Amino acid sequence: MTSFPQPSTIVRPDDKRYPSLSRGFNQRWIAQPEYVRMVRSSEEARDALEEAVRETPRNPDRTRITVRSGGHCYENFVCGDDVRVIFDVTQMCGMYFDSHMDAYCVEAGASNWHAYSHLYPMSGRALPGGSCYSVGLGGHITGGGYGLMSRQFGLTVDYLYAVEVAVVRQDRTVELVVARRDDWNHDRQELWWAHTGGGGGNFGLITKFWFRDLPQPPSRVRLAGIAWDWEGFTKSDFTALLDSFGAYFRDHQDPHTAPGKLFALLALNHHSNGQIGLTAQVDIDDEDGVATMDAFLAQINSGMTAEPTAMRTFMGERPSLGHLKIPRDMPWLTATQVLDSSGEDRCGKYKSAYMRKPFDTKQIDAMWSHLSKDGPYRDYSNPQSLIQIDSYGSAINRPPRDTAARQRDSIMKMQYQVYWTKNDPRESKYLDWIRKTYQATFAATGGVPKVGAPHTKDALTDGCYINYPDVDLDDETWNKSGQKSPTLYYKDAYSILQKVKRRWDPLNVFRNSQSIRP
Repeated sequence: MTSFPQPSTIVRPDDKRYPSLSRGFNQRWIAQPEYVRMVRSSEEARDALEEAVRETPRNPDRTRITVRSGGHCYENFVCGDDVRVIFDVTQMCGMYFDSHMDAYCVEAGASNWHAYSHLYPMSGRALPGGSCYSVGLGGHITGGGYGLMSRQFGLTVDYLYAVEVAVVRQDRTVELVVARRDDWNHDRQELWWAHTGGGGGNFGLITKFWFRDLPQPPSRVRLAGIAWDWEGFTKSDFTALLDSFGAYFRDHQDPHTAPGKLFALLALNHHSNGQIGLTAQVDIDDEDGVATMDAFLAQINSGMTAEPTAMRTFMGERPSLGHLKIPRDMPWLTATQVLDSSGEDRCGKYKSAYMRKPFDTKQIDAMWSHLSKDGPYRDYSNPQSLIQIDSYGSAINRPPRDTAARQRDSIMKMQYQVYWTKNDPRESKYLDWIRKTYQATFAATGGVPKVGAPHTKDALTDGCYINYPDVDLDDETWNKSGQKSPTLYYKDAYSILQKVKRRWDPLNVFRNSQSIRP
């Protein structure tokens, strides 16, 4: 048991730290909790949580207890108006090999950057997680976790061996539970399973993760960043670009080959940005890696009259990579640092989609209409409006075991993004753009990327990513598919997640507008 000479820090509204700790990455959401409590150990988290659940709220409109690690929740699930207490676990960021577990322990307050800058130098191993350095692992892992290495190695949860969670019992006492993949107790084994894609903030206060058989990232990668200017970019170019991108990842789904390892990110910025961008990375420890990058870039540019050029502008959350028009070889960790960004201090709205096949003509037409000067948003001006398309599948679609992350036959993942400065009077216009662009793309399935029936080979889409939450999915104005967020996020896993919720959070302490309903 870890002990500290002083009690954990409690930050109240009169504390100068309060404004910083009662908000997250997305400046749309600023909470006014009674207090923020900084916890430093599992035992401290358990005791502080028990104290909190026994308190009487001062304001009956603020009753929720939430947990913050990196603070990157896109909706108001952590920093909402109804939050009474925020537990900040960022001081719990240790990483070490646990000989008792025969696994690497990662504390829940660590970030992606901790995993790369601490775990990798120590062990030569890495989590195949995200590229935004400040994203907290407590939420990232539990939603599935993916990044530039996932086509080569799979999702982060594919390596999760155990999780430690502080859970609230029916009598309001709090218990620290360690749940293992191979747990002899079925309830605990299901609790572990729920953390392999069931989302954060649903079952308890997570304190630790343990991972086994983590992969070794390549010693070197080739990194490229190119762009195409919107000026002179035609619909024919746009169609060829999306056709080539989709076809490449449809046709290269073997993680044992260099093309099956290659990751690419296509940033379809609104025309007011000036450019469309592409970032790509491939393992060049593989002898076919360099040739694979050359072939990929050649295929992407085939069929277009527009000439590739250097990036001159930002690409959503990501910086411009103007120095990478000529692909460069560098150590894997160096490349990760080059790509690392969390964006600026701003407000944002996000939407997601899993694509099982390349885009059809109607989807391409809808995206072109809402991004170019040829459609209803020709006079709209926000250069931080984009549709980001990530390569997907390969090792992700060959999981070593069953997990709660159910989207396992997609070839691309989409993230719709729009950003603005707080108090910008045009906020409603930005929200209108992202909602109508998304709705138009998936008009054939009720405005959202509907989940197809099991084993339906012709289904084009496969739902949404829980780590990019979107409350519009439960609003009939924007979703007319008949499928709400539980199905779109979790598919057939939802009924088991509900069972886990009833067993381990019977008082529904950990809740938000899209949490698992007991």
